[in-house]
Amino acid sequence: MLGWFHKLMPSQGRFFDLFEAHAAVTVSAAEAMSRLFHAEGDLGDHIADIVRREHEADDVTREVLQDVRRVFVTPFDRSAISDLIGVMDDAVDQMNQTATTIDLYGIHAFDPQMVAMSDAILEAARTAQEAIPLLRNLAPNAARLHELTERLVRIEGRADDMHAAGLRQLFANTQNDAMAFVVRREIYSHLERVCDRFEDVANEIQGLVIDHA
Repeated sequence: MLGWFHKLMPSQGRFFDLFEAHAAVTVSAAEAMSRLFHAEGDLGDHIADIVRREHEADDVTREVLQDVRRVFVTPFDRSAISDLIGVMDDAVDQMNQTATTIDLYGIHAFDPQMVAMSDAILEAARTAQEAIPLLRNLAPNAARLHELTERLVRIEGRADDMHAAGLRQLFANTQNDAMAFVVRREIYSHLERVCDRFEDVANEIQGLVIDHA
């Protein structure tokens, strides 16, 4: 009876393909956000692009979670798969929150530290995209994955410094405009959360390396 049941269940999912697809969408969203903060072209177009990428990322995440439930054999522990795609998707969600906040308040000019943080996010997205395909063969790629996850942690550290410097400058510049401080602080907070989620991605990948390589 158990053997018959196993034959009915899909033997493997498309986890690696889906992880890589999500990483590509994440890079596209980060590129659009970098263009937004650098004020390249129409800001509304960049915001719409980020929102569209967030929907695409959600679709990929949904497919991963469906496979986690329906596939009999998975390459990693099911919770590890769910956790990894979850933090990857959280990064894109926070990019979307950043863009929708900018749209809501009609912000058209950005602080230098905001621009620098958007560059750090793009670097982190590209680093994660480089790391994700290496999960297909963890043992031989363990050293390179360690290098890439360390890079993600360093990027997050630099972004924390940019965030702190930006808030200090913002406070100094908005002594007589509390609303401007509140609005721009919210943008900083979203940017910081994006960077934090990439550190989470690094931690999840490093956990896989420790457990399986």
